[in-house]
Amino acid sequence: MSMIERTSRVTLYYRLGLTNDDILEDNFDDEPMTVTLGQGEMAEGLELALLGLRSGDEQTIEIDPDLAFGYVDETLFRSLPRIEFDPELELEPGLIIEFANEAGDTLPGTILDFNEDEVRIDLNHPLAGQTVRYSVKIVAVDNEPVEPKTLH
Repeated sequence: MSMIERTSRVTLYYRLGLTNDDILEDNFDDEPMTVTLGQGEMAEGLELALLGLRSGDEQTIEIDPDLAFGYVDETLFRSLPRIEFDPELELEPGLIIEFANEAGDTLPGTILDFNEDEVRIDLNHPLAGQTVRYSVKIVAVDNEPVEPKTLH
């Protein structure tokens, strides 16, 4: 039975929550997901905690911010003109909306507060600064190298 290595393809069920037992994501009642480790698809701390597990293993892991979603970076707090927001959008503190950066990538931003003139947002990951808890059940481990695809 294969053991999870740094570049394994892993099929698993997972539950993401906070240490206060709030559940944020859970696929135990759905189809398992398959990820390739080392590709940035999961939090670094979760990938490290999976190393050495095998198909059938179950584990609950608490991951500190440094290996999960990072710490709060106050340089990512921004104030934007209220006029840049859709007037139909009902703003409220805690609302998470997507913003585009200069490269065209999207990132979540959390509304901190607002008035008639400006909106203060936090562009940190919504889970920045939080210790998170993952529960996982490993379904399958594939350590076979992936054949590169060649276009003819």
